[in-house]
Amino acid sequence: MAYSIDSLLHEAEIAHGHLCAGQVLGVRMAMLALQHLRIPDPRSRLLRDGSLNPNRKRLVTFIEIDRCASDAIGVVTGCRLGKRALKHRDLGKMAATFVDLNERLDEDDYKALRVVALESSKARARDLYPDLDKNTQQMRAYRELPDEELFSSAWVRVSLPQSEFPGYRGQRILCTRCGEGVSFDRFIARDGEHLCLSCADPSTAYYRPL
Repeated sequence: MAYSIDSLLHEAEIAHGHLCAGQVLGVRMAMLALQHLRIPDPRSRLLRDGSLNPNRKRLVTFIEIDRCASDAIGVVTGCRLGKRALKHRDLGKMAATFVDLNERLDEDDYKALRVVALESSKARARDLYPDLDKNTQQMRAYRELPDEELFSSAWVRVSLPQSEFPGYRGQRILCTRCGEGVSFDRFIARDGEHLCLSCADPSTAYYRPL
């Protein structure tokens, strides 16, 4: 890694609003992934010699939880939701999958590393610092424990079509019923209509009109 854990934790604290055990875990998780993927710096636009950084758009990250660690992972990797490089799959797991766009396996599949936080790390934190409160226990332990006591990791295959790539621009339509604009691949063609997902199946909408 081109950055120290201290500097990354400081950035994570600023981005998230406070420093907590989840932030430490997220920073360590992302650092481990970048080490295995051999991506020293996915964030800087330019290298020290002034040339463009070839790793800046090399990474796409899938996060499986919407908790503190997710913000830290975004800080370390440089992946952002607005850049379409950070994908949220709400599985409720403290896990993330880091996709290397330089490692294409076939037409749409890419090699990736999935990293999962071990539940046993909480018990290890209690054992190490029984006299501290829970958050302080975990913050210190997650900072100090070796990777193998914090995470399990596995190489996986991730399907990532071109339409899911950062910067991709595709067809945008107006929903026939509500008239709202809908980005590519987020609509359904049915009986001659182009429907947004909410109009196609109102049960999937997260809101209801008052």
